[in-house]
Amino acid sequence: MSDAVKGPQGYFPSIEKTYGHPVAHWFEILASHADKRRVGMVEKLKNQHGLGHGHANALVAHFRAVSG
Repeated sequence: MSDAVKGPQGYFPSIEKTYGHPVAHWFEILASHADKRRVGMVEKLKNQHGLGHGHANALVAHFRAVSG
């Protein structure tokens, strides 16, 4: 059986390495935009912070899943 992390969390190590911030940093940013729809949150990370679409989408998906 594999212990590999699946789902959005599987992107977290790459996100931290690529952008130089822990995922908590991105979750703080997302918390300040929690009133936006999912696509708006993804676009905020892409356009204002330079994240790629897959990384932004993974962060938003996880944030929304745990934030309810």
